[in-house]
Amino acid sequence: MARPTGPLQFRFILQPLMAVILAIRAGMKDASDHRSPYLWGLRYERSERGPLVRSALKDIGRLFLVAVVLDCIYQVVEIHWIYPVQALIVGFVLAIVPYVSVRGPVTRLASRSMARRD
Repeated sequence: MARPTGPLQFRFILQPLMAVILAIRAGMKDASDHRSPYLWGLRYERSERGPLVRSALKDIGRLFLVAVVLDCIYQVVEIHWIYPVQALIVGFVLAIVPYVSVRGPVTRLASRSMARRD
């Protein structure tokens, strides 16, 4: 429970912000490439699954890794032990959840905006 107020608390703002920025960039590219929104494409567009997963891994792979490493550093400093499952959960929440929740809506909004201009 002390994580948001302990050392390295900046990661709770910086990492989701970076994930959102990467998601906006990827969503805009999806819209310009006329792809389906992210979660919709993963679920219903079989031909788009591979490219969508690869682009997400490329975008947030390092960010997820940094989130996990920073949480491990926090655990060593504060708890004097490393709990890998907790670090993975924190990395997932700080990097992947914001990315996935923003990329699809950005694609939809950008697609609508591009359609109005045409």
